[in-house]
Amino acid sequence: MKIGVLALQGDFREHIHKLRQLGVETAEVRLPDDLVGLDGLILPGGESTTMGKLAAAFDLLEPLRAFSREHPVWGTCAGMILLAREALHQKRGGQPLIGVLDIVVDRNYFGRQVDSFEIDLPVPALANLTSPGDPEGSFHAVFIRAPAVVAVGPNVEVLATLPDGTIVAVRQGHLLATAFHPELSNDLRFHRYFLAMAAGAALGGADRVTTAAGGNGHRVAVPT
Repeated sequence: MKIGVLALQGDFREHIHKLRQLGVETAEVRLPDDLVGLDGLILPGGESTTMGKLAAAFDLLEPLRAFSREHPVWGTCAGMILLAREALHQKRGGQPLIGVLDIVVDRNYFGRQVDSFEIDLPVPALANLTSPGDPEGSFHAVFIRAPAVVAVGPNVEVLATLPDGTIVAVRQGHLLATAFHPELSNDLRFHRYFLAMAAGAALGGADRVTTAAGGNGHRVAVPT
């Protein structure tokens, strides 16, 4: 399996480190040709406006859209914003979006950098992906000037919410998005979850992915 990480800006190195901990081949994605041969793609946290504009400047935006329609893609924080069909409170002049995930996000839902926080989140979808050495129970989530999901389409599954009901993790078929930064945690379960999605898709599409979220079809091996 080979997973790419968009490497235009942001904390792509942290995602690559997590994937290598799991024994997965990785690739830094900066140009359209870098998408060839990938089984999945991670869009990291960072500055979504900058990432979108750089993607457009490098003629990467349309290739990212095409890839995202057919392959597993996971957006974290800024990556969630890029995947969304609509983003509220954009900077003046707007920003390019990949726009394939049927959600509406509020870019700075939680406020400024000083309003960043950490919280333990119940994520039932991760229950079957725990390996020896993993934390048990809730996932320790790091929110840094984070977005939140304020509307979801009919085919979007909510994976995690804050205690007040704010949606912070979703899945739509082969697309995954988290408002927080699993790459900044010592917990590898979300990366295993995405790898299970990618492995299942390689067997025949998103409808055959079996993960802890409850898909139907083939059981897939997930790196431990």
